[in-house]
Amino acid sequence: MSISRKWREYVAALSATLITAAAGTTVGWTSPTLPILLAENSPIHTTADQSSWIVSIMILCSAASPIPAAYLADRIGTKKTLLLAAIPYIIGWILVMLAGNVPTIYVSRLISGIGYGIAYTTAPMYLGEIASDEVRGSMATLITVMSKFGILSQYCIGPYVSMMGLASFNIAIPILFVVTFSAMPESPYYFIKSGRNAEAEMSLKKLRGKDYIIEELDSMTTLVNENMKEKSRWKDLIRVGGNKKGLLILLGIYFTQQFCGSTAIISYAQQIFGAAEGGFGAKESCILLGAVQLLTSAISCQLVDRLGRKPLLLVSSCGVGLANIIIGAYFFMKHENSEYLVALRFIPIIVIPIFIFSYTIGLATVPFAITSEIFPTHIKSKATCVIQIFVALMTFAVTKLFQVVADNLGEYVAFWGFGLLSVAGVIFILILLPETKGQSFAAIQEKLYSPSEKVVFEKSEDHLGAVRINI
Repeated sequence: MSISRKWREYVAALSATLITAAAGTTVGWTSPTLPILLAENSPIHTTADQSSWIVSIMILCSAASPIPAAYLADRIGTKKTLLLAAIPYIIGWILVMLAGNVPTIYVSRLISGIGYGIAYTTAPMYLGEIASDEVRGSMATLITVMSKFGILSQYCIGPYVSMMGLASFNIAIPILFVVTFSAMPESPYYFIKSGRNAEAEMSLKKLRGKDYIIEELDSMTTLVNENMKEKSRWKDLIRVGGNKKGLLILLGIYFTQQFCGSTAIISYAQQIFGAAEGGFGAKESCILLGAVQLLTSAISCQLVDRLGRKPLLLVSSCGVGLANIIIGAYFFMKHENSEYLVALRFIPIIVIPIFIFSYTIGLATVPFAITSEIFPTHIKSKATCVIQIFVALMTFAVTKLFQVVADNLGEYVAFWGFGLLSVAGVIFILILLPETKGQSFAAIQEKLYSPSEKVVFEKSEDHLGAVRINI
């Protein structure tokens, strides 16, 4: 299905994912800012330990957002919940503009973390519910494309402007999001769940245009009604075998996503390139890194619905594992003052972008597509909530511990650890992940429930299908 026929869906998706571009700015902001804060002539005197907290505390605070975000998404809709995410970002950047000490920066990062958690809990839900089956995967990857755009903006602008100038640029993104997304339709699934079928039809017409067919709305209604017959209970994430399997698969994928070292490399990019002494300047290397991220995420957006989720994740995990091992070997030789180091100074400038390419082509993008499609309607918000809390805690652990391990044991230990966990992720994905490319929600859910659970799937005639779970 061509993008030209789906332009309404893509406009809504691009507008929605401006909030993840704002999230990307909060992640990438530390790369050009920490060298300023750690310099001798720093405007705000900052220690190495404080710098690691500046990086990690935002992610830690984001763990508090998914439960309220999931609740609000069910009560007021995914659109309004996403709009609320802009408020913490705006407040956070105002505090950065006013900051005269480290505690103020801490507070700004804490508040921004609330918006981060809301955005990444709600955006996959919104995109998964407005998208047609044919483009659901590629639309979900826009979350990462826009996030990488936000990160690249920090690498390109941050080293050359003041903290005030960078914060002024960053605050414009959530404001632009509010202006554009306010005009976008709410998810038709939310209206159906609320019993507002006329508004659901209007929403679907806005999203589909000439492709609108009443049968799709009927199928959505049947699917939601059947799913909603099951009570949404937290314990069902573990008690129901299909839910438990889906949750386990996603937690394993997201664990690999974080413990391949991606967030650490992105957040500490300028410091890593500076320590590597790899030929290019650290600032220029970061811009190259950000460009690779953005271009690769755009490529992945096109491949996820063509090649499938599983192949991209396997290629991605293998690539980051190999890159981590090579980068670790380079830092080990640097630590040992190897005589071969001079001849190998090109390694960081080549291998770190290869790492980012490998990471972005699969691990950075595909998990969002799977998250948006793997759970039944009645349990989706709770599952997404658990996943985002898990991701926040894992990301916090990586960003906080990377600096500690690098300072006390050496960068090579951190990268070799990332490499080992990446290889474990390859094995996990190969064994447990089913392919979901181009399949309806009902067909995907059917794969997860074993016959022994006596799951009965009642599919509708439309491609969306409907599912009834009898346990």
